[in-house]
Amino acid sequence: MSGYGRRVTSGKGFDAVPSTLRNTAAVAACFLVIVAAVGVLVYLFTKVASLVMAVIAALLLTALVSPVARQVRRLRAPAWVAALSGLLTVLIAIGGSVALVGNRIANQWEEMRRSLTEGLQQTQDQIVSALPISEPRLDALIDGAVSALRRSSPDPVASAGMATRVGAAVLICLFLLFFMLKDGRSMWEWILRLAPERLRPKVDVAGRAGWRALGQYVHGIILVALVDAAGIGLALLLIGVPFVLPLTLLTFIAAFVPILGAILAGAAAVLIAFVSGGATDALLVLAAVLAVQQAESHLLQPLIMGRTLHLHPVVVVVAVAAGTLAAGIPGAIVAVPLVAVVYRVASVLANDDDGGAPEADARLAPEGPPGSR
Repeated sequence: MSGYGRRVTSGKGFDAVPSTLRNTAAVAACFLVIVAAVGVLVYLFTKVASLVMAVIAALLLTALVSPVARQVRRLRAPAWVAALSGLLTVLIAIGGSVALVGNRIANQWEEMRRSLTEGLQQTQDQIVSALPISEPRLDALIDGAVSALRRSSPDPVASAGMATRVGAAVLICLFLLFFMLKDGRSMWEWILRLAPERLRPKVDVAGRAGWRALGQYVHGIILVALVDAAGIGLALLLIGVPFVLPLTLLTFIAAFVPILGAILAGAAAVLIAFVSGGATDALLVLAAVLAVQQAESHLLQPLIMGRTLHLHPVVVVVAVAAGTLAAGIPGAIVAVPLVAVVYRVASVLANDDDGGAPEADARLAPEGPPGSR
C-alpha cells in the first residue's frame, strides 16, 4: 500500500506541473534536437566545403545551360554531344568574360591603385574638416584597420592551399556538370528508387518542382544581373567615370547576392566616381545606382523573380548572412536559391501541390536532370 501511495503521489506531482509548461518543455527539447542535428550537418559540410560548393555550383550551372543541351538533343544528337555543348557554353561564357575583364583590369591596375589612394586621401581630408576628429587620430584608426587586415590575410602557404582547393573544386564542378547534363534523368530515377515505393510519385513531383524553381531562379537572376549591369554601366559611361568595364562586371556579379551585393557594388561605383570626378560625379552615380535598384526592386524582381522565390526580404537577408558566415562569398551566392528550392519542395510535400504539371515537361523528354524531362 505504501508503494502504491508513493506512485499516486508521484503522479499527482507530475500532474501538478502546468500543461503549458510541459508543452513548452517538449517544444524546447525538440528545438534543441533540431538545432543539434543542423549543427552536426553544418560541421560535416564545413569539413567538405569545397566538395559541397562544387556540387551546388554544378547544379546551378546545369539549371542554367540545360536549355542548350535540350535544343541540341532535339537535333537528334547523342547525349554526350548535348552535354558537351552545355559544358562548352559555360567555359566560353565564363572563361571569355574573365579573360576579357582580367586583361582590362591588369592594364588599368596601376591607375586604379593611384586613383584609390588619392581618393582615400581626399576622403580623409573631408572627414577631418567635417567631424571633430584630429588627423593624427584618423591616421591611427586607418593604420589600425590596415594592420588588422594584414594580420587576417592568409600567408602564402595558406593561399597556395586555397588555390589548390579552388582548382580541384572547379574541376569537380565541370565533371559533375557534364554528367548531370548527360545522365541527369537516370540519376534522378536512381534517387527515386531510394524512396519507399508508395512515396515515389510525391517525391518525384516535389523534386521536379524544386528543379523548376532552381531553373527559374537561375535564369531570372541572370536577366536581372544583365539589366543591372547594363543600366549602371551605361550611366558610368555617360558620366565619364573610369574603369567602366570592371565596375560593370562587379555590378553583374554582385547581383547574385541579393540586397547586400547591390549595396557593395553601388558603393564601389560611387567611390570611384568621387575619386575621379569629385562630389558631383559621385552624386550622379549614386542617383543612377538608386534609380537602377529601384527599377529592379519594383519592376524586375516582381516580374521575373516573383513567381519563383515567394520569400520575405527578412528570410533573404538571413539566408545571405548565414551563407556568408558558412562559406563566404560562394555561400552568399548559393544561399537564396537553396532556400527557394527547399521552400518549394516543402510546399509541394506539405500541400500536395503538383508543382506545375510535370507531365507537360515530360513531353520534351531530353536526357537531363529532373526539371529537364
